[in-house]
Amino acid sequence: MTRLIDLTWTMDPRDRDLVPAALPELGPVVAPKIEYLTNDGHGRDFLISAFGCRAEDLPDGEGPAGEIMNDISTHCGTHVDAPLHSGKTCEGRPARTIGDIGLEELFCPGMVLDVRPWAKPGEAIPVSALETAIEATGRTIGEGDAVLIRTGQEAYPMTDPRYFAYPGMSGAGTRFLTGQGAKILGTDAVGWDRPIPAMVKAFQETGDAGQIWDGHYAIRAKEAFIVQQLANLAALPLTGFRVGCFPLKLTDTSAAPARVVAFLD
Repeated sequence: MTRLIDLTWTMDPRDRDLVPAALPELGPVVAPKIEYLTNDGHGRDFLISAFGCRAEDLPDGEGPAGEIMNDISTHCGTHVDAPLHSGKTCEGRPARTIGDIGLEELFCPGMVLDVRPWAKPGEAIPVSALETAIEATGRTIGEGDAVLIRTGQEAYPMTDPRYFAYPGMSGAGTRFLTGQGAKILGTDAVGWDRPIPAMVKAFQETGDAGQIWDGHYAIRAKEAFIVQQLANLAALPLTGFRVGCFPLKLTDTSAAPARVVAFLD
C-alpha cells in the first residue's frame, strides 16, 4: 500500500500579520488575502436574488459558501518555480513557463539532504555539506531526481525571527546539484537563495555581483524546477520515495502554488 505524506505548507491569511515590517513584499508570498462569503450571508442573498425565493425556502436559511482570494503571488506558499522565474532564457533557449512543464517531469524519485548540522541563519549551505548529506542517503543523485533540502526550518514558527533568516543555497551549491542530475530542487525555507537582506549585505560589502540571487540565476545554465516552502520533511526517509509536485495550471507564469506530496511504498 502507498502511504501519502503531504509536504505542502498551509496557507493561512492570518500569517500575513507575522511578516516583518522590513519585508512587506513577502505578504503575498506567505498567504493570500481571503474574503469569506458565508452560507447565511452572501450565499443566502445570492439564492434569494437568483431564484426570487425567501430565506425560509432554503435549508436552515443558508446558501452556498464561497471565498474570494486576492493579493496572492504565483509564488505563494508551497510553489514550483518555472525556469522563466530565473530569466527569459534557459540553456540558450526561451525559458519554459509553468504551463510548459508536464506533470511527468514533476513526479520522480526523491531524496532528502539533511543539512541541519551545517545550516546557519542567513548563510549559504556549503557544497561540502551537500556532499556529506548525499553520502548519508546511501545512493547518488539520479538523472531527473527531486532533491529536497532539509535546513531545519520546521523548528521555527513565523513568530520567530529565525524563520525569515533562513539558510539558503548558493549558485555553486545549485550547480553542484543540477550537475549531479537533480531536476527538482526543493527546500523547507521560504526561499531557495539566502534571504534578500543577507545577499544585499554581501554585495555591498564585496561589490561582487555574484552575490545577487545566485542560487536562482544558476538555473539559467541548466534547467531545473525550484520548489520552496516545503513542509513535513522530517516525516520522510532520506530516500526510497517518489515526490509529486502538482502546480496550478496557469498560463505564461513563472510559478504556481502547488500541492506537493511524497509517495512511500
